[in-house]
Amino acid sequence: MSSRRVYEQIKDWEEQRLNYEANDFEMIYASWLQDSFQQISPALQEKFFSRLDGWLFHTHAFLQGTNFQMEARERILTIGRIFENDIKQMNDMKKLNVDQLTYIADQQTARSRLYSFAQGGLTGTGGLFLLGMDFPLMLGMNLRTVQLVGLTFGHEMNHPYEMMLSLKVFHAATLPKRLQGAAWEHLIAEVRHNPSPYLYEGEDDLTGSTWIEHPLKQTFKSLFILMFRKKLFQGIPLVSVAIGAQSNYNLTKRISEFATKFYQYRHLIQQEGM
Repeated sequence: MSSRRVYEQIKDWEEQRLNYEANDFEMIYASWLQDSFQQISPALQEKFFSRLDGWLFHTHAFLQGTNFQMEARERILTIGRIFENDIKQMNDMKKLNVDQLTYIADQQTARSRLYSFAQGGLTGTGGLFLLGMDFPLMLGMNLRTVQLVGLTFGHEMNHPYEMMLSLKVFHAATLPKRLQGAAWEHLIAEVRHNPSPYLYEGEDDLTGSTWIEHPLKQTFKSLFILMFRKKLFQGIPLVSVAIGAQSNYNLTKRISEFATKFYQYRHLIQQEGM
């Protein structure tokens, strides 16, 4: 019964994305951005996005080897054993039902949102070093959030297929809402028709001109922080701190929600035949 309820919740959420209609401002902004980006030579665009993809791949691999991630794996397994005492490895997490897995995933993502809120608040103090580190830190923290959700649902993130799938989930979650529906359908089709859970045989391109809105939003956030950093209250730039904290929190919340819905749906497809 709980599986059917979760399935219906996901379908409602999916319907909202598929039927989302961008307003006039969004369409004008997107059109201006695409026109501006087309002024850059194709060779330069390809080089830029190739390097960005490479950075995402290396960051994903680096996160897998950190003590922070190893501790998170053990924490997930420990919580899993509360529900099923014979859980020994990540794949055993698939023995749990979708409600139990969602409960554990929510614990992990709540922690990630707290970290993002704190990191955004520090960025909001307006220090140039912290502002410069904001974008790569946010990418790394949110990639880790997707990894934690995937691990919770019993998928080893160091397998090539799982690595590419988690990166695609991250990419889709950071797209503008008007593009998320198509990205979601692509992800679900890939899960349903993938012949091997270990080898990845699809395209390995991630970022592109449609994704450029995400880093541009981060740039605007940094500009707003710089704009208000001298408006102090008892020596603290409260407006800048609030902008940084709220922006980073909202981004992690959006990414964690997308990742949780995806891995919930994947669990229902693969373990319960929905």
